Amino acid sequence: MILFMLKCPSDHRFEGWFKDGSAYERQAKRRLIACPVCESSEISKAPMAPRISKGLACREEAAPAPVQESAPSPPVPAQETALPASAELLSALRDVVEKHCENVGDNFAEEARRIHYGESEARGIYGQSDPEETKALLEEGIDILPLPWPTRNA
Repeated sequence: MILFMLKCPSDHRFEGWFKDGSAYERQAKRRLIACPVCESSEISKAPMAPRISKGLACREEAAPAPVQESAPSPPVPAQETALPASAELLSALRDVVEKHCENVGDNFAEEARRIHYGESEARGIYGQSDPEETKALLEEGIDILPLPWPTRNA
């Protein structure tokens, strides 16, 4: 898997995970990638800094953290701070997917294969597949993106 920083013509920036660079190119060419903010499908790669691992040795040699003289405030678990923003982003993503793609329900794996092998019209679809079906699709080289699907609040 490869991570790209993407942007739309309005300069909204967002991340996208792809199987490889050619998977990104195919999806971008078919306009299957959309900005989660403005829904534009004119997407390009944005510059991003590479992540370089410094290895275990560098972490062991790092200077120890300074001792705090006053009592520290209790840490806020990362899950508590990230959850509301993540839930909002996932909900916005769900809105975009539902607006621009066809819900094929439990037939997702079958329809994804039909599209991949040219037996069905190329289009954006979404639906459900079990973990084994999802793994098989990815192993076949079929471009899919498993997503956590937030439930709608009534």
